Amino acid sequence: MTVRITELIDKMSLLEKVEQLSQLSADYFQGDEVALTGPTDKTKVTTEELYSVGSVLGISGADRARKIQTDYLQHSRLKIPLLFMADVVHGYKTIFPIPLGLASSFDPELVEQAAKIAAKEAAASGLHAVFAPMVDLVRDPRWGRVMEANGEDPFLNGSLAAASVRGFQGRGESLDENHVAACVKHFAAYGAAEGGREYNTVDISEWQFRDQYLEGYQRALAAGVRLVMTSFNTLFGVPATANQVLMRSILRKELGFNGVLISDWNAIGELKEHGVASSQTEAAIKALKAGVDIDMMSFAYRELGRQLEKREHVPQELITLLDEAVYRVLKLKEELGLFADPFRGMDALKEEKNVFTEDNLEIAQKAAEESTVLLENKENLLPLSPNTKITLLGPLAREKDLLGSWSWKGDSHENMTIAAALQSKFKKMTVLTESFTAEELDLVALAQKTAASQIVIVALGLTSDQSGEATSMTHLELPAEQLALLKALKKIGKKVVTLVVTGRPLVLTEVSKLSDAVLLPWFPGSRGAQAITEIIAGAINPSGKLPMSFPRSIGQIPLYYNSLRTGRPLTGEDSLDKENKYLSKYIDEQNSPLYCFGYGQSYATFEIKEVVLANNQVAKNDELRLEVTVANESQIDGQTVIQGYTHQCVAETARPVRELKMFKKIALKAKTVKKVEMRIPTARLAYVHQDLTSSVDRGAYELYVGFDANAQKKISFEII
Repeated sequence: MTVRITELIDKMSLLEKVEQLSQLSADYFQGDEVALTGPTDKTKVTTEELYSVGSVLGISGADRARKIQTDYLQHSRLKIPLLFMADVVHGYKTIFPIPLGLASSFDPELVEQAAKIAAKEAAASGLHAVFAPMVDLVRDPRWGRVMEANGEDPFLNGSLAAASVRGFQGRGESLDENHVAACVKHFAAYGAAEGGREYNTVDISEWQFRDQYLEGYQRALAAGVRLVMTSFNTLFGVPATANQVLMRSILRKELGFNGVLISDWNAIGELKEHGVASSQTEAAIKALKAGVDIDMMSFAYRELGRQLEKREHVPQELITLLDEAVYRVLKLKEELGLFADPFRGMDALKEEKNVFTEDNLEIAQKAAEESTVLLENKENLLPLSPNTKITLLGPLAREKDLLGSWSWKGDSHENMTIAAALQSKFKKMTVLTESFTAEELDLVALAQKTAASQIVIVALGLTSDQSGEATSMTHLELPAEQLALLKALKKIGKKVVTLVVTGRPLVLTEVSKLSDAVLLPWFPGSRGAQAITEIIAGAINPSGKLPMSFPRSIGQIPLYYNSLRTGRPLTGEDSLDKENKYLSKYIDEQNSPLYCFGYGQSYATFEIKEVVLANNQVAKNDELRLEVTVANESQIDGQTVIQGYTHQCVAETARPVRELKMFKKIALKAKTVKKVEMRIPTARLAYVHQDLTSSVDRGAYELYVGFDANAQKKISFEII
């Protein structure tokens, strides 16, 4: 312990220690605006407790932060500065595409840049720590929080998790005033909630947890993340927030995390509802024993402190647990420089200069452009020439809120609509204001309104409040009235470009049949409309790749490309007409997704010409080195993502049919060929064995190189 922290802990009363571990929302101090995700009860906090609290959730703005900090320090006995935290999930004021959208870029450098901008804006506005990135592996789009995730693949998830941490915190060891402490969430396996139902049970094996789910957290920890947030769910039968095996044995001891562990909103108090604690006090003790340092908004630690103050004797074990937790919180404040300057970064002039700048917005637009996925482009309908006669309609055509969930500081009123952005490029475009819903769909009127157009662009999808926390869904098709509109346009013979705005994978089977082109911009952020327009106009060639598989029907879920091999696999053509019934397949649907992981079309035509290994025998402590020759055979410049998937031929446990182990985004001019050097460290091929330890096997492997999970260019190699 540092001398300063040791001296402070020695001076602290029991109440002050407990309050240092308690977090309150900003509205307890001055009615600050805050995105709340649970109930509040201001009657539970005394004035003495309020001015001993350690951290504040949801602060907004440099002036407000400075005012609260000043008031707090005037009343606080020990003058320990407050720590301000908030959810900054995909941007502070400048909103980037949702994380699942950013993951479609397959570009860690872009993800790092987005987090760096978000950190600079948040820090100038008074924040010290942000609750991001979320690194829960997700394979069930019924769960609304897939929008915060990096997708279904452990390696991609880990790569982007580490990039995000570097962006928020910087690449150095210290946290300067333009960066913030990142908080990886949610430990652990929150994304595996049964049935995709929010806050539901997670029941996976420890082998599966270690082999598939752990990598995202490990890579974030290796990048130096300062905080970890517990998850709401049970894992291995015990709620995560009280799970000593998970938090003490795995997170602290095995993974070496010595930073701050914070609960999610009211997660400690909810241990009572889980049935593992009979009271707030018991819940608090269980959380402390699990190593949880900060109680976010449950009041359980506060209640424990009140109960302990009534006792003549407090068990030494509890005092030790409290001191350890307080130390970690104070250490974070010291690392942030708050003891030297409690007002670190809180500058209204700096806030005005750094927040929502044109430079930041340009990067947000670039991120939206590179995150957009071209799902269909029949007969190369896109891009459209400036003189194309277009009709635009659909419920999202004139919608400004394209930000998506978890954008509480974003202002959709400052955004351009898809209609306005397209009209700036296409002068012969008509925007229809009619809704043409299923109940009032008039084919004659629709035909008349679109008669003069060569192309109809339809802006469809979900609203921001249909993804994010507490938005689990059992139906993933577009709303019936939207599908009816597409069917009507098909019936009257129009060429249709469909824009799908969403925060999760949807069942787009009908959409793909009814559309001539389909663009998936996700929720694209502050400059989303402009990005969509640039892509439709051909100024930008779409390069996004799917980080999650899109199912043909909801009955396929959970659906992911890297499933384990089975004893009776369906090989060859994925068809319902197989003569052999006794295979791992459906009798009413194909096994394959509608759109696979890594998939995304381009206006250009790319081809893997050759893959050459430097050596097809590799030592266990070496790396696989290869040269990939890629050609752009079209007349259009573009970007694509080279993807490499390995398969271990024989292993101690069943292994996935394929696993992403390398990817690289490249730009290629029209009619050019490029040789790209790529590497796969053999350590990346380690997997979890029956004894739950991870190691690399000697033996035969296959490498598939291409542009999605169905990559066909196959190379064999051996680890010796």
